[in-house]
Amino acid sequence: MLRDRVRLAGVSAARAAGAFARGAAAPYHLMKSMAIAPPERLRIAPPEIRTSDSTVADQIYAGYFSFEGKTVQARDVSPFLVTPPSEAWRRSLTGFSWLRHMQASDKKAALATARALVADFLSAPKLPADDPAMEPAVVARRLLSFLSQAPMLLDGAEADFYDAFMLALARNARLLWRALAGDGARGADRAFCVLALAEFAVCADTGRRIAPYVSRALSAELDRQILIDGGHVSRNPQVAVDLLLDLLPLRQVIAARGLQTPPAVLRAIDRMMPMLRMLQHGDGSLALFNGMGATALDRLASALAHEDTRGAPPVNAPYAGYQRMEAGDAVVLVDAGGPPPFEFSLSAHAGCLSFEYSLGVERVVVNCGAPSAPHLDARELARATAAHSTLVIDDRSSARIAPQSAARRRAGRVLAGPRNTDVERRRLDGETTLVLSHDGYARDFGLVHERELTLAADGGALQGVDRLIAAEGAGRHAEAHDFAVRFHIHPRVRVAAGADGAVELTLANGATLIFESLGPTPEIEDSIFFAAPGGARKCAQIVLRGTAVAGVEIAWSFRRRADEQVSPGREV
Repeated sequence: MLRDRVRLAGVSAARAAGAFARGAAAPYHLMKSMAIAPPERLRIAPPEIRTSDSTVADQIYAGYFSFEGKTVQARDVSPFLVTPPSEAWRRSLTGFSWLRHMQASDKKAALATARALVADFLSAPKLPADDPAMEPAVVARRLLSFLSQAPMLLDGAEADFYDAFMLALARNARLLWRALAGDGARGADRAFCVLALAEFAVCADTGRRIAPYVSRALSAELDRQILIDGGHVSRNPQVAVDLLLDLLPLRQVIAARGLQTPPAVLRAIDRMMPMLRMLQHGDGSLALFNGMGATALDRLASALAHEDTRGAPPVNAPYAGYQRMEAGDAVVLVDAGGPPPFEFSLSAHAGCLSFEYSLGVERVVVNCGAPSAPHLDARELARATAAHSTLVIDDRSSARIAPQSAARRRAGRVLAGPRNTDVERRRLDGETTLVLSHDGYARDFGLVHERELTLAADGGALQGVDRLIAAEGAGRHAEAHDFAVRFHIHPRVRVAAGADGAVELTLANGATLIFESLGPTPEIEDSIFFAAPGGARKCAQIVLRGTAVAGVEIAWSFRRRADEQVSPGREV
């Protein structure tokens, strides 16, 4: 037994302090040749701040592995050797984030099963390069999971397992080292890869040699990816949540070891927290923009619980491209930005000028959101402009997204989109007005979409005007095209035709809104809400149609009945 070797050991702060934060630019040219030796011991283990569920441990102990909407029964065979039902399932299995559920169980059998499964993976044949388990993001998740669960896995471990585990830590670190030095890791994955390396450098006794280089790389990547207003450069709120859930434990272990935390880490954390609160509705969920799906409220709450200061959420994020209006219990969130840089656009949507609207804890107008793993075949549909609450011309998206069947480096990324987006914010007599525009339709149709949104001082009414304006320098387009202004309605809202062409919306709490428009008669059509916690759900959408010509103007409004009041919700 090696219980004495497992004990987390301290080191001299005088020797180590400052080593982690020295340096300037990311030294990727040095990474290719630098060796990473297997550690003899771990000085510290990072905390796991994601919530855990012991019932998941019970399922795994019984041989059922449920990940990403798929379940595999592997009672008498290694789950690592079965044919995976999906690549997403394989990524979750080999990322080992599920080990936290095993640690939450107080049953010795579950803890023994966790170690046995890790030993099974470590003893498996060498994985091919195209296995999802070898993707840099999955390797990073595996390294982070192994480090955080090391006390559980190594306490009382036999020598063979201990040595294999330490060797696996070093191998995973080397894989990430090479992926960062080359082009194996791209986009947001680079931040997670270097973050995992940083935890290894802090926790492993052999990490001191690489610590200064990893610190520079982490600082450079965070400064590149986290914008001044706290948004992630991908514009996907989920990426910011996931980064925080890994950055916060890193900050804790650096402080626990008496090392100097890189200023870029502190900046990133301090900027992202308010940004996430800016994008929250009254029920705590995040707005469905640019790849955001169903909000895991427990994870979001875990991240936000570490915010040092908590003031009012920001209302203007010009770098991330988001706007917020709030009055009474009403919240309006608007996508006011263009597509992210090509490298970071893999999850971006063509939803420029789309908005979401909630009253208290009740969501009213939504975007369709990103589908969960079982519905990934609908991903391209969900990214189209028509899946967002905005105006679409000729059923074409305002941004051009490469299909998943395209060449690997282009597949799923945004190839073209709005080049110019403008935002003007006004406040008069308590009312807030946003005037926004984008030129995503200028090239194909010679038109600019302008949207004006006004939220009443008491939150009782949201008024909007959508306009089509001739683009500067655009020639004449002889062919006529149609437009549709879509308002996707949350599944909890009942939608019915009202009197005089109005639409009546009944919220789950019994409150009623009236939707009216000047010009086009509202039509009620079917839609689909991909971001429901239990999977895709049918919902309704209100559609206003007309001919797309310069000068057209469509006014509409949502008004609460004067004799009704929605109770304000509480933000998590």
